[in-house]
Amino acid sequence: MARSKKLNVKRRVQFVYYGKAGQEVFLSGEFNAWATDKKPMLDKQGNGQFVATCVLAAGEYQYKFFVDGLWVLDSRNPNFVVNEFGSHNSVLKVQ
Repeated sequence: MARSKKLNVKRRVQFVYYGKAGQEVFLSGEFNAWATDKKPMLDKQGNGQFVATCVLAAGEYQYKFFVDGLWVLDSRNPNFVVNEFGSHNSVLKVQ
């Protein structure tokens, strides 16, 4: 009899921040222990469109962008929650 395995399928998720060329942008969230310096977002075209890709398991994740030393909500994501500091975190559901 074959054993069934529960697969922990992961998906590539692209995050995009629209800002100004020359900014320093990092992706920070539950998936990287809210590190503000571990996941740089790159503006490869030099037009202020910063991109980072993560491989995430199914679940719900809170995140923000860390832009030039300031926390920034993902303005293009309508899903958010109030965090413990009284501000908001963006929420992403990976299926």
